[in-house]
Amino acid sequence: MVVANLQKFASRIVRNPSILSITRSSAAAAGSGSSTRTGSAKVSDRIVKLFAIDPEGHKREIIGLSGQTLLKALTNNGLIDPDSHRLEEIDACSSECEVHIAQEWLEKLPQASYDEEYVLKKNSRARVLNKHSRLGCQVVLSPELQGMVVAIPEAKPWDIP
Repeated sequence: MVVANLQKFASRIVRNPSILSITRSSAAAAGSGSSTRTGSAKVSDRIVKLFAIDPEGHKREIIGLSGQTLLKALTNNGLIDPDSHRLEEIDACSSECEVHIAQEWLEKLPQASYDEEYVLKKNSRARVLNKHSRLGCQVVLSPELQGMVVAIPEAKPWDIP
């Protein structure tokens, strides 16, 4: 069946070569239209490279994707235990979600929400809150954060099992 249809189409092209140019232009338009409709960017365009300083003081390059949370990027790169975070919602946050962000990058982030500040203060256990503290699950990566420096603090004594 398919072969018969191809033979018919080929015979039409031989008789009327303009069909071939129409077919090519419509195929090209359909192909370009489908990628435009989805609006999907290449993964390489979404890559955000960060630097993370682990609790031992080692600086590591971290790769995340634009639109992904900082917590997800750190977890995917093995710096945060994935079992310690069931959900990326503020209600499920613990002090293990806390990260310290360098001042020049902190200014490029949106203000912390009331809920985020509440969780950070609750987890500080009446200690002075570090002004560079943010919750990794609340920081969404974007191309503007390319090169951001993040420090992962030591686990707090009350979080160690």
